[in-house]
Amino acid sequence: MRILYGVVGSGMGHAIRSSVVIKKLIDEGHEVHIVASGGAVKFLTERFGGVTEIWGLDMVVVDNEVDKLMTAALNAKGLMKRLPKNAREFFEVEAGFAPEVVISDFETWSWLFGKFYGRPIICMDNIQIINRCTHSPAILKGEEDSFRVAKSIVKARTPRANEYLVTTFFYPPIRKKRTRLVPPILRETILNATPTVGDHLLVYQTSESFKALPDMLKQLDMPVYVYGLRRGIEADEVDGNLTYRPFSDTQFVEDLATCRGVVASAGFTLMSEAVHLGKPFLATPIRGQFEQILNARYLDGLGYGTYEMNLQPAALKAFVANLKTYTKNLKSYERHDNSVTLGALDEFLNKVAAGLI
Repeated sequence: MRILYGVVGSGMGHAIRSSVVIKKLIDEGHEVHIVASGGAVKFLTERFGGVTEIWGLDMVVVDNEVDKLMTAALNAKGLMKRLPKNAREFFEVEAGFAPEVVISDFETWSWLFGKFYGRPIICMDNIQIINRCTHSPAILKGEEDSFRVAKSIVKARTPRANEYLVTTFFYPPIRKKRTRLVPPILRETILNATPTVGDHLLVYQTSESFKALPDMLKQLDMPVYVYGLRRGIEADEVDGNLTYRPFSDTQFVEDLATCRGVVASAGFTLMSEAVHLGKPFLATPIRGQFEQILNARYLDGLGYGTYEMNLQPAALKAFVANLKTYTKNLKSYERHDNSVTLGALDEFLNKVAAGLI
């Protein structure tokens, strides 16, 4: 089957998870044409080649908060510059590939393609949980306005698809038809990792404007491995109990699998990997990004960790003090490989092949 696969480029989580699905599809003999934006282009090109680069929305984060003015300016500039090329590529993909079905990971260009040419569309991402499920007043408390805005944006990105597979580690009630909640898609390195409990805390923070974090971490009586705050380093740099590490996927997964806990933003990919490996998580959601706030609040409600919108030393120390409780709670989490989620995708593709969709 010829499959058009669209991957949103804001953050690398979508690209990481989509690469697992794309490899599976190719291994099964499907032809896959990938369209992507942002950082997803380089990541997916290195693994599969032949990626069509399109323009997609992005955001600017300053001091762990979305800068709305800079984000609007960046996207307005990108739209004016890239819109003609996006439109031209729309017709080139149809002429050169003629997809039979579309898979969208929260990506609008591929969804538009499917609607324009009347191809079956399945959306496969975690963000649709905002719109397609019901969330309790306790989860939304104080963020009702942000929720309404986020819900309208998510709804508008890929509406009226044939089916929605929503990846998640928490399970609110489904409120819309053609929606299935399925376990997170995990990389093979995560599935193959053997979790143990070492001495260190793992910190992943790519916002270099998070300037107060190192001083807070130095107040902890434990080793801390820090990724992201010193970009461009080529070897470990030690500063007291902190070890700044250059990014290496192999080393990162090892550090994740052996850590006592994780401190990071509330992005879904790392959070779901940590939960799978039984690692307590202190989330620092990007302010103004409701999806991360939602992830963090469900994590907190399940007792798998906690979250802080404005991280302070006392909260960091309290998280460390409660690591045993969080670890105990994580034992109740039902771990999955990718078979349930990828099996649900196969069901959809089989229906398309049989002319049922």
